Amino acid sequence: MRRYGHPRSPVLRWVLAVCGTLALSACASKYAQVPPRLDLRPHGRIALVTFSASDEHRGMSEVATRRFAEALLASQPGVELLELPASDSVLRSLPRGADPMVIAQALGEARGIPAVFVGELKVSGVKPRARLDVSDVRLRATVSAELGVRLLSTRAGGTLWRSSSAASGTVGRVALAGGLPSVAVRDTEEAYDEIVGTLVQHVTADLRPTRVKE
Repeated sequence: MRRYGHPRSPVLRWVLAVCGTLALSACASKYAQVPPRLDLRPHGRIALVTFSASDEHRGMSEVATRRFAEALLASQPGVELLELPASDSVLRSLPRGADPMVIAQALGEARGIPAVFVGELKVSGVKPRARLDVSDVRLRATVSAELGVRLLSTRAGGTLWRSSSAASGTVGRVALAGGLPSVAVRDTEEAYDEIVGTLVQHVTADLRPTRVKE
């Protein structure tokens, strides 16, 4: 006996047609690359001074500066970056804590560069936080930091660009529930390293090109 399938309803045919159209549209969509908001290529050569920080967190500021340099060079190939540590002869000739505008002008005169990145890293100590309720007690220790970076003109010392970011991380937890303690301790340096990565990722957003759907 010959069997015939049921014809598709008009609604089903319409749904399939719409789905097919959407699928073809998705396949045909294109993405265009948008240049970074801060394009350093016209400057050609840029200086980067190691970010300032308290003596206690000098190592952390050096890590943040290095990661900033890596992100910059990866995002904008072709830009020449002059990385200047605190031991640089021009920087050593200036008073400690000199105004960034003075630093920029001194570097422009001595090195012939058009602009320089300067920044400051501020780190808090470990801060305990507690939460109490009728059933348990929870203590948490956190560290936080803030990174601010500016691009200064070496001709007049004016600000050409600036960005800042703040982040925090947990280094330990203590919980007491049902009379039983639970302790979780994390290495402080590991937490600081994670915070630095977050700060640099946010601060360098304007240096990276983006992709938008056409």
